[in-house]
Amino acid sequence: MARQFEVGNTRFGGDRPVFVLGPCVIESEQFVFQIARDLKEICASLGISWIFKASYDKANRTSNKSFRGVGLKSGCQILRGIARELDVPVTTDVHSAQEAEYASEFIDLLQIPAFLSRQTDLLRAAAETGRAVNVKKGQFLAPWDVQNIAEKLETFGCRQYVFTERGVTFGYNNLVADMRSLYWIRKLGYHVIFDATHSVQRPGGAGSSSGGDGELAPVLARAAVAAGCDGIFIETHHNPAVALSDGPTQIPLRDLPGLLSQLKRINEIVR
Repeated sequence: MARQFEVGNTRFGGDRPVFVLGPCVIESEQFVFQIARDLKEICASLGISWIFKASYDKANRTSNKSFRGVGLKSGCQILRGIARELDVPVTTDVHSAQEAEYASEFIDLLQIPAFLSRQTDLLRAAAETGRAVNVKKGQFLAPWDVQNIAEKLETFGCRQYVFTERGVTFGYNNLVADMRSLYWIRKLGYHVIFDATHSVQRPGGAGSSSGGDGELAPVLARAAVAAGCDGIFIETHHNPAVALSDGPTQIPLRDLPGLLSQLKRINEIVR
């Protein structure tokens, strides 16, 4: 049984899943504050625990012409502003030891990107900040491979961490979500979040950008809650068609209340 821990006013390991919600990237300060306020209203109306997510830098874009974000310092300051105004914990990706150290002054939950999930120096830096850590399991890893990552985090003094399942590479430009992974990771004694939107991504599938099957994200989210998990990760946008990053996989904000309500009811049944 994984130990319970809190990130701000949310708890991992309780009877209710934690929802990690937000746009893929901080497109602007005005944009990200507005969607955060909208999410606050939705989550409050449903009585669910949530963490706000947005990336200050998309360091692993398909093309060097793609929009990356507002940068480390501006992004972290914007996210801290959201945390204070809305009383919600915030999370974002960190890509280096230096970024982890800086972001820890502003961010409640440090997120390790999937392709960096085995980078020992980054894991060490994140662990030594004292912040809770979310490691996105690499698309190239089996569920039981997270044991080695957990051992690193524990060795470096981190006791508050969670893994995120975001699909496994299957052939070219395709990912497959294996719901057995959620069961196996939890059986090993770790908390696990399911990333519903990145799991339907088609990496590089649109040539100079990633494609995806966003309409399938709600399907996988419902399956993941039924299978048993500690949280659901969903990227959302007012208008995914014009999103500056991962538009094909983000769920329209207008559809989110209905989906979250469904997931809440499914969790009540399976618990």
